[in-house]
Amino acid sequence: MAKQFRADRLEKVILLDAGAGQGALSLAFAKRWEQSRFKSSQLVIDAYELDNAMVKLLEPNLQALEACGNIKTQVIEGDFVEEASNQIRRHECRYTHAILNPPYKKIGSKSRTRATLASVGIETVNLYTGFLALSIELLAREGEVVAIVPRSFCNGPYYRPFRNLMLERTSIISIHLFDARDSAFAEDDVLQENIIIHLQKGVPQGSVLISKSTNRDLDNLSSELVEFERIVHPGDEEKFIRIPNKAGQEANESLSANTCTLQQLGVTVSTGPVVDFRLKTHLRSSASSDDAPLLYPGHFAGGCLLWPRADFKKPNGIAINDATQRWLFPPGHYVAVKRFTAKEEQRRVVAMLVDPALLPELPYGFENHLNIYHENRGPLPEDLARGLVAFLNTQAVDDWFREFNGHTQVNATDLRSLSYPTRDALMDMGRRHATRKSHQ
Repeated sequence: MAKQFRADRLEKVILLDAGAGQGALSLAFAKRWEQSRFKSSQLVIDAYELDNAMVKLLEPNLQALEACGNIKTQVIEGDFVEEASNQIRRHECRYTHAILNPPYKKIGSKSRTRATLASVGIETVNLYTGFLALSIELLAREGEVVAIVPRSFCNGPYYRPFRNLMLERTSIISIHLFDARDSAFAEDDVLQENIIIHLQKGVPQGSVLISKSTNRDLDNLSSELVEFERIVHPGDEEKFIRIPNKAGQEANESLSANTCTLQQLGVTVSTGPVVDFRLKTHLRSSASSDDAPLLYPGHFAGGCLLWPRADFKKPNGIAINDATQRWLFPPGHYVAVKRFTAKEEQRRVVAMLVDPALLPELPYGFENHLNIYHENRGPLPEDLARGLVAFLNTQAVDDWFREFNGHTQVNATDLRSLSYPTRDALMDMGRRHATRKSHQ
């Protein structure tokens, strides 16, 4: 991380280390600075840390740096969000460099932290993007920030305001991807890929250096310089941040002939509306003839719908009444896509057919861990549903998805951003898919 910073900008340095812990990143930066040809000038380090136990370890580590005489350090014990927000209000944007391993924690919608960030124009849902946004705002013009963060901010609706801020304020210089979650961060039970991102404030965007490794030792490093248009596609309103790879590039080329949006297809994809704990009194372990089938991801196995399941830990049904009617869909063909996939699963996009032949002639309930393709909250034509399943389960779609999504969640917003074949092409695909199935 310390080596990411430009060597020609290390003469006069005011470094920000937010969430400094024991100071490992500051120490690494100081070592890099001392090796530069500008070491006769001064390095100032401001290290923020909230945990008192960490502060007791941080202070002596930074004080040891001051022995050389031209390094000054300051440990600021307190809430970085509060301290940084106050500085932003005072227009104190003085840091030339920032190096971060920020905390990863969701921010409550009604929390003081959320309100404090909003007061300085930062809208986000996790502390790591909050720390990164604050650090960007505290940088002087041409200031640089290098951060190791989860990749979840690269897509999804909740991080869109942060992506807009980051892309408006800074240029992406480089991104390093730890391409295998189970080897680089095995002991942390990480559910998504992590990246090291290098940004520079207030400079024109150029090509981006993309590097990858499958372990923390970086001994199998690969890198390439790519055009920014491959990172953020022109015209992409969501501003998804893609990390190009050969498979993804081939997927984009393969899918480039698809020109239809879901809206043009007359199809909608929505998150399953049944949140089970909110409707607990209406759920049924064994659905009677008067109860609607309630479908979870666990009702699909090997691409097939298995309902009801006698050995299932979740409910199989939901009562049909005034309290549940608004959450139910009329019977018919639908397409279900898992919202979450296990770390060990080879595919991220897993699409399944909801076949009415396997269910009673009653409304359906779709649990919140499924994304559902439908037409105005009604069923799809059978051929269209089968075509969508066949298309979504192609390797090209999975490779396309992995370029911008490095975690185990598939959002409806992600699926809306995909370009689809025409409705006629999908229905033809569905007919051919059904014919193959009937011959098996």
